[in-house]
Amino acid sequence: MHLDPSMVLFLLFFGFLAAFIDSVVGGGGLITIPALLFTGMSPATTVATNKLAGSMGSLTSTIMFYRSGTIELKSVYKYFPLSFIGSMIGAWIVHLMNPEVLKPLMLVMLVAVAVYTIIKKDWGSISAPKQLSTFYVLLFTFLLFLIGFYDGFLGPGTGSFLIFAFLLVGFDFLKAAGNAKFLNFSSNIAGLLMFMYLGQVNYTYGLIMGVAQIVGSIVGSRFAIKRGSGYVRTLFIIVTVVLFAKNIYDYLY
Repeated sequence: MHLDPSMVLFLLFFGFLAAFIDSVVGGGGLITIPALLFTGMSPATTVATNKLAGSMGSLTSTIMFYRSGTIELKSVYKYFPLSFIGSMIGAWIVHLMNPEVLKPLMLVMLVAVAVYTIIKKDWGSISAPKQLSTFYVLLFTFLLFLIGFYDGFLGPGTGSFLIFAFLLVGFDFLKAAGNAKFLNFSSNIAGLLMFMYLGQVNYTYGLIMGVAQIVGSIVGSRFAIKRGSGYVRTLFIIVTVVLFAKNIYDYLY
């Protein structure tokens, strides 16, 4: 494939920018999906190619957060198969039907997440994981499976929803971001494998953008770890509100 140097720079720039944000609170798809669509790819190939680049970025972020001690691996490794299987099922179903059917529900969820986080000003400032009853463990487990399914099926906001889930069980924003990134990698790689099986990935564009996402993830993760939970909370609210506004606009127009 002939590559225009300006296209390479375009993919590198938006890949880095998306990964910087996504490495902390998710929402990188807000940047990468429109950028990939701009290249002329079909929507299906765009989503599939984005999974390739996103998997490279989320793996890098996971490693960065783990090395800093902000991933509770003993607590979250058992949830890896849930988001993996959920995402693979979601990616298969999106191959069969229109993902737009989930957009109204996503918008409601984003509003609830943003409002709750803004109102509870001290929420997520201290990490104190709760001892959950069997019922709430099952509920939390099912929630993570649903978020994984959502990532394979539609995608935007997955990082925000995962962070919110971990905040609900008592983690601070920084550890919630680290744990969320670990499971986001799980759902990304599962979706990617399904899209590879379906033959919908543009490997050239995906790998170029993925290299930029690796660099962006390193920079973004270091920035978040250095700044702490207060910075992550602020960015989390901003990205959630922007994500909601962007999807309202797309839904109406």
